[in-house]
Amino acid sequence: MTEPLVKFRDVVKRFGNFIAVKRMDLDIYEGEFVAFMGPSGCGKTTTLRLLAGLETPSEGEIRLDGELMNEVKPHERETPLVWQSLALFPFLNARENVEFGLKMRGFDADVRREKATKWLERLGMGEFIERDVSQLSGGQRQRVALARALVTEPKILLLDEPLSALDAHLVIRMQGVLTKLQRELGITFVYVTHSQSEAFAMADRVVIMGEGNIQQVGSPREIYRTPKNRFVAEFVGRNNILSGTVQNVQTDTLVVKTPSGDFSVPNPEDRTFQVSDPISFSVSADLVTISVERSDADNCVECNLISEEFIGSVVTLFLEANDGTELKAQVQEKELEKIDPKLQISYYMSWPTRSAHVLENNPSEE
Repeated sequence: MTEPLVKFRDVVKRFGNFIAVKRMDLDIYEGEFVAFMGPSGCGKTTTLRLLAGLETPSEGEIRLDGELMNEVKPHERETPLVWQSLALFPFLNARENVEFGLKMRGFDADVRREKATKWLERLGMGEFIERDVSQLSGGQRQRVALARALVTEPKILLLDEPLSALDAHLVIRMQGVLTKLQRELGITFVYVTHSQSEAFAMADRVVIMGEGNIQQVGSPREIYRTPKNRFVAEFVGRNNILSGTVQNVQTDTLVVKTPSGDFSVPNPEDRTFQVSDPISFSVSADLVTISVERSDADNCVECNLISEEFIGSVVTLFLEANDGTELKAQVQEKELEKIDPKLQISYYMSWPTRSAHVLENNPSEE
């Protein structure tokens, strides 16, 4: 198997009594696009800063291409960082901003100009090379910041929420730019974001962090469809999460007793359950069906409509079961005509057994 480009081994980062990163083990491979995602304070930005050399591990090792990096200064690493604020020099034009890193490395003026021009043109900024950064749009400044980071042709590029300050239409455009660029260059991208849509649209693998721990690592589809534990299920997507106890164990299915009713779920191959064991499972909001009549599906629960969220052609319905459990359903806008959410009546949410996914306990629960 290919040797990882980046290795985190037993990495811990403390700030006084606060542990920001707890015993991290992670491999990142050459040419990957890896996105770190999680709520504020989860440790994702600290992890990026550790890799950039802006923080030093309290314990453990970080290796880049086999070399121990714990004490290597940021300017001695090939790990340029594109900041959320972009951190461009307002007194320099676009080309001069891109040249800056090369100047610090001792490149001649002609070489600096040639390389900076090449990268700005590659990023569609050819006509703005001599323009002051203050006269550029947000998307244009973003491209200058990328060119400045890439002009040194590093093996790895770090990006700290680089699209968070852009308008929504520019975010979509820049996602395409970043994805295309990463695939063309074959450079490893390590990307920190709060945005699920950004991470899922661009990354090969997503690292979900919470409370300083890695909660799950996987492809966007794995993270979305098979969240590892309750933390991931609550953070990612629109998941319905139900908890109860195992009432019956069969070869392929389990019957789970919950306050909302009894439901069947797939019996996981990698875990063994006994009757009365506690269990939690999730069902994605886009895998359920809503109707005004009780369904004969494997699982069905009566509920009342609380509110709805309209986003283009998709509508999220927020419902409540008779015991007070909150439920969610995502439906196409055109389907609302069949159920008429304005009616003050009971609705029925249903789903097949195979749509449920059994969750593991969170690390803090074990």
